[in-house]
Amino acid sequence: MRYIPHSPDEQAALLAAVGVRSVDELFATVPRDVLQTFPLDLPPPASEIEVRRAMGRMAAKNANLSEWTSLLGGGLYAHHSPAFVSQLLLRGEFLTAYTPYQPEVSQGTLTAIWEFQSHVALLTGMDVANASMYEGASAFVEAVLMADRLTKKRTKVVVSKGIHPEYLACLRTYLANFPFSIVEVPLGADGATDAVALAAAVDETTIAVAVQSPNVFGVVESWKPAADAAHAKGALAVGVVNEMFSLALLKGPGAEGIDIAAGEAASFGVPPSFGGPLVGFLACRDAFKRQIPGRLVGRTTDANGRTAFCLTLSTREQHIRREKATSNICTNQGLFALAATMTLSVLGKQGLRETALQCLSKAEYLKAGVKAVPGPFAVAFGGKTFNEFAIRCGPPVEEVLARAADRKILAGVPVARLAPRESAWRDLLLVATTERTPRAGLDAFLEVLRSF
Repeated sequence: MRYIPHSPDEQAALLAAVGVRSVDELFATVPRDVLQTFPLDLPPPASEIEVRRAMGRMAAKNANLSEWTSLLGGGLYAHHSPAFVSQLLLRGEFLTAYTPYQPEVSQGTLTAIWEFQSHVALLTGMDVANASMYEGASAFVEAVLMADRLTKKRTKVVVSKGIHPEYLACLRTYLANFPFSIVEVPLGADGATDAVALAAAVDETTIAVAVQSPNVFGVVESWKPAADAAHAKGALAVGVVNEMFSLALLKGPGAEGIDIAAGEAASFGVPPSFGGPLVGFLACRDAFKRQIPGRLVGRTTDANGRTAFCLTLSTREQHIRREKATSNICTNQGLFALAATMTLSVLGKQGLRETALQCLSKAEYLKAGVKAVPGPFAVAFGGKTFNEFAIRCGPPVEEVLARAADRKILAGVPVARLAPRESAWRDLLLVATTERTPRAGLDAFLEVLRSF
């Protein structure tokens, strides 16, 4: 987008419209002690050619990640995105309506959303999925609020400490002004949620019981204990997934009694991009669909008997009275839901499974290597994992990261960064693999560990 400044006459007209005579008067309310009154130390104006050349020199200072090995995970995973996805997203029909309001009458937009919903429902094993959410953390919160609307007049939310700490922080922020309490259930020695403690925490005041699989440490959880504990007391079970490729190999939450599934679908075609933007998802049992936040696209037939798509349910403030809206979710991540849909469509069942197997196999190779390293490193938990696991480090985690960086390895995510208040987790390093992780990079990381 080109920057076109206002002319002096246009500036004068704008100032007159707001009732001031000058730019200085416009900013008169800015405290004098913070108002900069001297010119910035900037170089003289340059031509576009010179600016591009200077920007190129600055860009060249950045690391070329194609030369690095990334073991980063912690909720965002750098999977391969097919080249055609980014190109198709640049089409004007998609790009200009990436958060669709009026374009939701367009058959193209509605078809794409319906396909996304179908993919999510199939992967999670749920009956219904909505038109996507902003990202995984707020999708999780919306799942809990949805459970509150369905159970009514209950006051407690039971959550596993294996849920991503940032998701839990988001939940605490949302519920701060609600008369609800949050009970966190500890993990067992294997890194999975303590099933006995989970069942004991649930009673007749419980709104929802929430677990994540794979959890924040990459440990695969069974959905069934949470579902059984919730249903025994009339509560609902919420399942969180933030590595959707795991569902190509593992049982989906719908297969083991989960009522509402939510999480992050960015693994499908959406790069981590320093933490966003992302694309959340939310799916549920058919009986609960009228309380789902946002909207649902449905497939029907038109007057001529042709297949057509329409907004079947839209419980949001634009369409119904505000007090009847299910949430303040006004739109969906249309552009990124489309990226996920295109990625899933081109991969198909076989591609999904093959990608998931590569992620699993590389993680197991790395895990076996860590176990064989003599010295102050150990796999932190004995539970089964998918593509991510935690390493307990004898040396400071920062020192491990720095030494790995010298070998052009992004050696994972310190758990202390995700959960700074958890002192018992300060020596843990999360490492993750995807289909993009080269074996040579895994071997190089193991050499780094052996160097201590």
